[in-house]
Amino acid sequence: MNPRPLKMRLSLDVLRHLGLNLYSNVPAVLSEIVANAWDADAERVRVELDKANDRIVLEDDGSGMTRDEVIDRFLLVGYQRRSRQPGPTPKGRSPMGRKGIGKLSLFSIANEVVVETVGNGQKTALRMHLDTMRKAIEDNRDEYEPEELPAPEVDFDHGTRITLRELRKRQTISTAEGLRKRLARRFSIIGPSHGFEITVNSARIGPGDRGYHDRLQYIWTYGNQTSLTSLCGNLDKHEEREPRFPVSGGPALIVDGWLGTVRESGQLRDEHGENLNRIAIFVRGKMAQEDLLSDFTERGIYASYLIGELRVDGLDTASGAELDHDEDAATSSRQRIVEDDPRYVALKEFVRGELKFLQGRWSEWRIDAGTRTAMEIPEIKDWIESLPKQFSGKAKRWLGKINRINVGDISERRQLVKHAVLAFEFYRWNENLDSLDAIGDENLEAAIRMFRELDGLEATLYGQIVRQRIAVIRALQEKVDRNAKEKAIQDYIFDHLWLLDPSWERVEASEVMEKRVGSLFADVGAGLSDEEKLARLDIKYRKTAGKHVIIELKRPERTVSVYDLAKQIQKYRSGMLKILDNAGTPHEPVEFVCLLGKAPTEWDGPDGKRTVEDVLGVHNARYVNYDELLENSFLAYSDYLQRARIVDRLGEVIDAIDDYTEG
Repeated sequence: MNPRPLKMRLSLDVLRHLGLNLYSNVPAVLSEIVANAWDADAERVRVELDKANDRIVLEDDGSGMTRDEVIDRFLLVGYQRRSRQPGPTPKGRSPMGRKGIGKLSLFSIANEVVVETVGNGQKTALRMHLDTMRKAIEDNRDEYEPEELPAPEVDFDHGTRITLRELRKRQTISTAEGLRKRLARRFSIIGPSHGFEITVNSARIGPGDRGYHDRLQYIWTYGNQTSLTSLCGNLDKHEEREPRFPVSGGPALIVDGWLGTVRESGQLRDEHGENLNRIAIFVRGKMAQEDLLSDFTERGIYASYLIGELRVDGLDTASGAELDHDEDAATSSRQRIVEDDPRYVALKEFVRGELKFLQGRWSEWRIDAGTRTAMEIPEIKDWIESLPKQFSGKAKRWLGKINRINVGDISERRQLVKHAVLAFEFYRWNENLDSLDAIGDENLEAAIRMFRELDGLEATLYGQIVRQRIAVIRALQEKVDRNAKEKAIQDYIFDHLWLLDPSWERVEASEVMEKRVGSLFADVGAGLSDEEKLARLDIKYRKTAGKHVIIELKRPERTVSVYDLAKQIQKYRSGMLKILDNAGTPHEPVEFVCLLGKAPTEWDGPDGKRTVEDVLGVHNARYVNYDELLENSFLAYSDYLQRARIVDRLGEVIDAIDDYTEG
């Protein structure tokens, strides 16, 4: 008796591993059927989502299959399409199918699969059910016989129709619109230019259905991508890159496609919840790996804005003469590339280098764009222009860097810019702007979170300004104590208008206006009596906070009547209004301040204070006493310092750290 010959046998249990759990979503499964239609030289594929009857129907007008082809190809798990049918299809297409297991994915989403096909005029129909298939597996059978259906009932002349019934997960049934997008994203050969049309519930799919081209801000292309860029209606920058890269021990590969970034990272999650923050790899027009980007762990902020599609047919070139020495780079699941394949290793190195280049370009372009956006705010533009020249460039770059951070809405962006300005001024004050320059993409968001959490940042910065003002007031007080009051008043009042009014922060210079008002002072002064000239110390003009301010100083020892003051002010007022009228700005406000060493003579009389205020108020004037000026200015800011000691503690801590470092 001859011994039993050695034979390899494949159990039906292979279906459990390769088929039932092959894919996890409807679009991936349907893509396998669409790929078969492409290989069958179909020109049209019709997809119908029939939720009412809990089914999905896919029908193509390709070459179909004869009965023998159904048995020898479709029902043969692991049928090697390219070894048994080498070369292109009759229409010259590069076949997508290879391992012969994609059809098993149908049972990932359906319990029942009905196949109807017509090839060379022969009609064949069959039904496969998951329960009977599992029963065959449990019985340790090596073969499974599907149920044959009446062939004459097939109602088309050529092609294949596959109906999926008893869908296993109702929630996986996408909307027609959602499925169109997902199929469009899984194939790069859809459209008239490829002679391949797909419809979902009668709506034709086109490249524009991918739904992300209008979101792209910057794009880098490989090969001719004219048709692609025409879809990018909001593109700011486009740069072409070298598509060829070397492979160790093999010929160089060519990449075709693009990498791009969107304006806001939130745009990379579509309305159906799909994450688009990925680099998809295509082979022969079909997605071979959904995401390559996740393989790279070193990623800056730019990576959260990144999306791309790269076609690398060299990863799957086993055909014809190359068959004997070229290995398929796809894994058994057909959803990834084999990680240690030399071609895949080379592709990753190529993409790694491109990402590094893109990061630099993205940072440069986004900083420029962010700066322009920030400068659209008039106050920001004024602030930058007010900075010393050595700081304005750094401020622009800092604002541009901050504007790369994605925020939810315009109010959050305003708050972000506010914190950025405060942070810049804080570090500038502490002569530590290099710290801001050192903040890179990897820690930019963390730095801004820190700034946002420092509620005392604005108060601390203001506290530093207040301390500076207190020093000015104290210096003025020292001059007064040394009986240098007149000179001190002249030196300080006109250089520090905030002593008279804390809101008068910034003097608006106008050489023409200064000259005109100076002439007015000379003309009015010429008409003063000797007594009035003796009482007068000086008179000055400033424009601040949108108003014209005229300040008349009287010698500290002189006492004047409020009515005499009013008479002089009226002369100035009439002349000033004439100047404004001639300048074409008759409605700009004019305010007068009378700075006196002693109160007007009427002050101590019955209801004197009110009399002085009413007489001066008619001319929009007010009286300020030297000593009250000093006392009130000091109290206003010292009160702030008293209330802000806790908040200002931050400044003390930073100072202490600097002192410790220096020691």
